[in-house]
Amino acid sequence: GKRAVTHYRVLERLKGNRFTLVECQLETGRTHQIRVHMAKIQHPLLGDTTYGPKKQPYQLQGQCLHARVLGFIHPRTRKYMEFEAPLPDYFQKLLEELR
Repeated sequence: GKRAVTHYRVLERLKGNRFTLVECQLETGRTHQIRVHMAKIQHPLLGDTTYGPKKQPYQLQGQCLHARVLGFIHPRTRKYMEFEAPLPDYFQKLLEELR
């Protein structure tokens, strides 16, 4: 396989250390990179039935994965562009429930 590098840091431990909110920064952009790397260290994403357990503790439509900041160099202008997005409501509500 190709080289893939993910840096992560713990932001918060939730529900008696059963869940952890982490921030990931990618050096590379491989398919499912965060999902694969977190599962590899025995911390699959909540809601990820592909790389995590088939039976999930919460009914979710997808994984608890959110791109808070996305930045890249525009291919035509060569200028760096960065976009930020707040957590979706369903994600914020789940975090509140887990706290």
